[in-house]
Amino acid sequence: MDLTPLRRPGTQVIERYAAAGFRVSGQVYRGPILVFPDRILPWPEAALSEAGLAAVIDDGNVDLLLLGLGRGIAPVPPGLREAFKRRGIVIEAMSTGAACRTYNVLLAEDRRVAAALLPI
Repeated sequence: MDLTPLRRPGTQVIERYAAAGFRVSGQVYRGPILVFPDRILPWPEAALSEAGLAAVIDDGNVDLLLLGLGRGIAPVPPGLREAFKRRGIVIEAMSTGAACRTYNVLLAEDRRVAAALLPI
């Protein structure tokens, strides 16, 4: 059974994740990345801060940011959560695997979602 969500051409579907990185829509990316429905950006500092996630804040088309924090989870720092809330963006932390799966489902639902992903 094919469980890959239906997608529009040009959208970025997360296909695999591993310790070294990710495969998104057929392309391999090493290290942490920011995934938007229409593009992938490196997340070089992988910083949980406004500066580290400025590309998400500045995008203007994101209502929900999924934080994939490797194998485990950690709480989102209150200041960061508040900074995103002021801009109308909900931020949710989870394991990288859960973030990848959730991103794909929300993308298939045509939601305004992005993911900041650390390799596992």
